[in-house]
Amino acid sequence: KHLLGTTMRLIEVGVKLQADKKVEEAQEIFTQAKKTYALFLALRLKLIDMSQFKKVAAEEKPWSLDDIVNKLADCCDES
Repeated sequence: KHLLGTTMRLIEVGVKLQADKKVEEAQEIFTQAKKTYALFLALRLKLIDMSQFKKVAAEEKPWSLDDIVNKLADCCDES
């Protein structure tokens, strides 16, 4: 629920920046909102197994938010 709230707030900030003609900043905020929402959705749909996070973190280099979003997008690639 915190990720969803964060997403909504980021969108509000993006809209305000857009209204103030700060298009590049707004686009950056909208991108952050999209990534946050993707993470929320992945957790909600149980696409990410939280029980394995500590094990993976101990064994591998930690993933960045971009890595997680890219892996979520790749999971649906049927090519």
